[in-house]
Amino acid sequence: MSDTRLAFVSSKSPQSQAARESLEKRYAHVPAEEADVIIALGGDGFMLETLHRSMHRSVPIYGMNRGTVGFLLNAYNEDDLPERIDRAARAILHPLAMTAISDSGSEQQARAINEVSLLRQTRQAANLRVAIDGKTRIERLICDGALVATPAGSTAYNLSAHGPILPIGSQALALTPISAFRPRRWRGAVLPLTAEITFEVLDHYKRPVSAVADATEVRNVVEVRIAQDNETELHILFDPEHNLEERILQEQFVP
Repeated sequence: MSDTRLAFVSSKSPQSQAARESLEKRYAHVPAEEADVIIALGGDGFMLETLHRSMHRSVPIYGMNRGTVGFLLNAYNEDDLPERIDRAARAILHPLAMTAISDSGSEQQARAINEVSLLRQTRQAANLRVAIDGKTRIERLICDGALVATPAGSTAYNLSAHGPILPIGSQALALTPISAFRPRRWRGAVLPLTAEITFEVLDHYKRPVSAVADATEVRNVVEVRIAQDNETELHILFDPEHNLEERILQEQFVP
């Protein structure tokens, strides 16, 4: 581990900044763009931000929790950091690729580690046509919105919307409605990782919808296509006793 170049990055919170200053005094470090491993100090939101910033080079990220929940992070401990990184279990994730077409005809692409969400922009419910691999499965979904979640993101917004928790090795995506009105009894679907999901926004001028891929929002969309990006790999490091697979499993037993 002595040859592994570390970089420390932190959110703007005082406790994250203090942790970064303390660690940089204790361990040799380089700028993030030169690092072999990046140490992210903050909460889950900052961890996602760090993963997005490093997506182009797939550098491993080892997060330490200086926020609240810390689902994607390890416990904060300044001691024996090189040894902890050396022992860490590696989770390799693939993001979702979103292609969103707005009512102006412009096309925007973005990546999502947790989920892609379609959300109504006004008081009126969204009307969505849902197709899987080119075949229409729901002609008109009347709802507040819908989302497609990865296994890593299935315990976040997807779980709050009563979607299923997906184990990391499940090779599946969750398609989950948000406050569905019609079809009233539809609760979503579990899809293979190879699926391409297409949402067509019906009555988009009267019932505008936005599409959100993690922190990237596209407003007034008329069509959104979502599929897993198999070309991009994200590497997250976890302490062996609290790896990502165990955390997702444990979420199914939280009261």
